[in-house]
This record gives sequence, structure tokens and C-alpha cells, in this order.
Amino acid sequence: MERLFLRLPLFLVLAGIFALAMYLPAGMALAQEEFRTARSFFYSATLLLILLTLIAIAQSNRQHRESGLRQLLALLGAFTALPVLLAVPLHDSLRGTSFLDAYMEMVSSITTTGLPLFDPEALIRPLHLWRGLVGWMGGFLMWVAAAAILAPLNLGGFEVTATAEPGQEITRHSQIAARRDATAHRLRRTTFQLFPIYTGLTGALWLCLLVTGGDPFVSIVHAMSVMATSGISPIGGLEYSATGVAGEMLVFLFLFFALSRLTFSSDTVATRRTGLYFDPEFRIGIILVIGVPLLLFFRHWLGAYEFDEQQNLVAGLHALWGGMFTVLSFLSTTGFESVDWQAARGWSGLDTPGLILLGLSLVGGGVATTAGGVKLLRVYALYLNGMREIERLVHPSSVGRASAGSRRLRRQGAFVAWIFFMLYALTLTLITVILAGLGSDLESSVVLSISTLSTTGPLVSAAPEAPIHLAEMNNASKLVLCAAMALGRLEMLAIIALFTTDLWRE
Repeated sequence: MERLFLRLPLFLVLAGIFALAMYLPAGMALAQEEFRTARSFFYSATLLLILLTLIAIAQSNRQHRESGLRQLLALLGAFTALPVLLAVPLHDSLRGTSFLDAYMEMVSSITTTGLPLFDPEALIRPLHLWRGLVGWMGGFLMWVAAAAILAPLNLGGFEVTATAEPGQEITRHSQIAARRDATAHRLRRTTFQLFPIYTGLTGALWLCLLVTGGDPFVSIVHAMSVMATSGISPIGGLEYSATGVAGEMLVFLFLFFALSRLTFSSDTVATRRTGLYFDPEFRIGIILVIGVPLLLFFRHWLGAYEFDEQQNLVAGLHALWGGMFTVLSFLSTTGFESVDWQAARGWSGLDTPGLILLGLSLVGGGVATTAGGVKLLRVYALYLNGMREIERLVHPSSVGRASAGSRRLRRQGAFVAWIFFMLYALTLTLITVILAGLGSDLESSVVLSISTLSTTGPLVSAAPEAPIHLAEMNNASKLVLCAAMALGRLEMLAIIALFTTDLWRE
């Protein structure tokens, strides 16, 4: 049985896992006497499993060539084709909702974007559970894919520190042994290593939120959203939860897992020095989490006059905390706002600090985490290259750092990071132009483009002056947003790698 499971195509295995997950909202709907929803999920799961079983039997005698091309195609299918199957029970449960809206919701969930397409009051709890569950499983898929698929091909941020070209497998030393292990065995080993960590952290956060007075259902959805950085909430956001500031402090600690993979695993480490202290991604993240709120805090004496002198101390502490939590939330592309974010905005005198949130989401979190964006490692490579160029302007004959890793990161790593940044900017511009051509105004087009490419859906409500109503957009714009979310999750370099001749020759 295990050999048969390992020989099945990855997309077929993913479809089977998500089909089994449909029984969870079906059982919850049955317990709440939502029989229509229970039937929709139960019938969809059963029929899908029967269909997948027949396909698996038909495919059992075929020898599949294990290659990076098949893996990347399976990932692309997981973010584009698989949501078609996941949207069936959601569409059947929601009367009067188009299938495109249901499909867009599933693409938003599995890519951990979390676009607020439906009002929280319009969905019953089993449907909120399905959204959170799909987002949670999509986040775990990226945990596994980063180490088992993207890292061997030098994609997803690993191209910055690798010696091989993006899209080509590593030919020298590698801690994940990409050339020695079969693809299916590598996926299986990585899954079994990370699944206990992922579920354990989610369960721990859920228990912490329960202790602080949160509702059990709301707490589990928020815990799954934080670990997957999807920003999905059944009540419209963490700021509306009963956990208050205590719950935010606990969530704040778990958001650090999106800044660096070293916070939960060392399976992709390719350097001698390990640990968070030596990790440039974690250090840059800490600098942003501390530096940006301090700038907002000190701006009070330049542009904010809402508070009396007697209230400055208490209001300042609330504003500082609200800024730190919100900055880390959007930097990790989660998108939860603090209950004190309004206080931080009033304290700093910025009524709509949307540009700050857009910039943080563009930077994104760490490589091989559930966070989106450009990624902190690429920003660090560009920073090193810029610092070295400034040093050469002052001292043209100076010698840079002697280690091979530093030289590669400043030269080849910065070059690849700059290429990725240009591709990211061009894609962002293209999507903005397309959305504007389809009827959206310029501000909304920019916000929608950044929120989808960075997988930070809550930006559509937090960044502009007035929230963007996605349900009122035309079908063509919704399809563009779906494509943008898939591009943002898989990244442009992986899409380009699908067209390289080396992958097709395998």
C-alpha cells in the first residue's frame, strides 16, 4: 500500500487529502442541524474519493518519471485546478452565489491570501471552518513544498544562496539530498517531519487563545490562520475577538514563525552557522517590527494632537503595541489588525497609513515559510550588494568579505534577487493595468495587485480609505485576481522554470 501511495501523482494525492478534509465541515454541519451543508460536503467528499480511487487504480501500473517538472506542475495545479473541486460543496451550500465566487474563495484560501470576498455574517460556521481548513492545509503544503520541491530546484528564495542556476537541481552538497532521494520519498519524509510541528503549534496557539477567553470555534480558526498566515477570520478580524490584548500578545509570538524557517526547522540550512542570531531574515524582521512602530510613535510630536498630556503615557503604550502587532502581522502577510491599531494611527497623526502596510506586505516574510511577498532574504541580498557598492565608491581598492558564501550572496545572489524584484514589479504593473482596464480605479487596482501578489488579502480593507467590495467586481477582474494569487504563491521564477529545457529533458 505504501509503495502504491508513493507511486501516485502528487496532484492525485493532494486531491485525496482535501477530499477527506471535507468530512470535517460535514460533521460540524450535521451537529448544528445544517443538513443542506452537511449533505453538500458529504456527497462531494464521497464522490470525489470514488473518482480519485478509480483514477488511482488506473494509474497504479504506470511508471511515472519523477522530475522537478512534474512537481512544479502539481503545485501549479494545486493552486489553480484543485480549487475547482474544493468550490463544489461551497457553491452548493450557498444559494444565489456564482461558482466563480466560490472558486475565487477557494483560490484565496489555498494560497493563504484570505481575500474577504464574503461578509462574515453571510456564512455559517461550517463554511468558515472549511475556509480556515483549506487555508491551513495550503500553508502546510508550502512548508513541505519548500523543502521537498522548491529547494532542490533552487526556487522560492533558495536561488539567492545556491550555486546552481534557478530551476536546476543542486549538483554538490545539499542537506536535503535532492539527487539521492526519490521525489516521492523526499515528499513523504518532509511531510512526516513537519506535520507534528505544524499541528502542535496550531494546537498550542488554540489552547492559548482559549485560556484568554476566546470562543473555541473562533480560536481554532484564528490559530489555523496565524500558522498559515492566511488572515481568515469568522468574525472579520482578530480585533473583534474576545481575547483582547492578551490574545494578541500570544498571536504575536506565533507570527515569528513566518519570519524565518529556522524558527521551526533546519532542513533547508545550507550554511555552517545556524541559529536565529545568525539568520539575516530574522534580524531584518526584528528591525522592521521594532523600527517602524517607533517611527510612528515618535511622529506623535510632529503631527498628532488628539491626546492630552495626562493621557500621553497610556495612549502611547497602546499606540506602540498596536503598531508593533500590526507591522508584524502585515510583514508576515497575515493581515490581522491590532485592537489598538486605531490608537496607533491617531497617535502618529496618520489617518490612512495604507502605504506602510502595502510596503510591509511587499517585503513579506522568510524563505520557505507560509509568508508571501518578495521575501526578507532577497531584501538582505540587495542590501549587502548596495552596501558593498557604497564602500567601493568611498574606497575603490577595498576588498569585501573573504568568505565564498558572502561573495556569492553579494554578487550572484543579489543579481538573481534583483531579477526577481524586476519580474515582481513588472507583474505588479501588468496586473494593475489589466484591472484598471477592466473598470477598477487606479487606487483599487494597485491595492488589489499588491494584496494578491503578496498573498495579503486583508489589505483590501486596511490599506485604502474605503474597503474594496470584491463581490461587486466583474467576472473578468475576479479571474485576473485568481491568476495573481496563484502567481504570488508559486512565484514568477517557478513559472518561468516550467519553460526551461533542462526540466523537460528529465
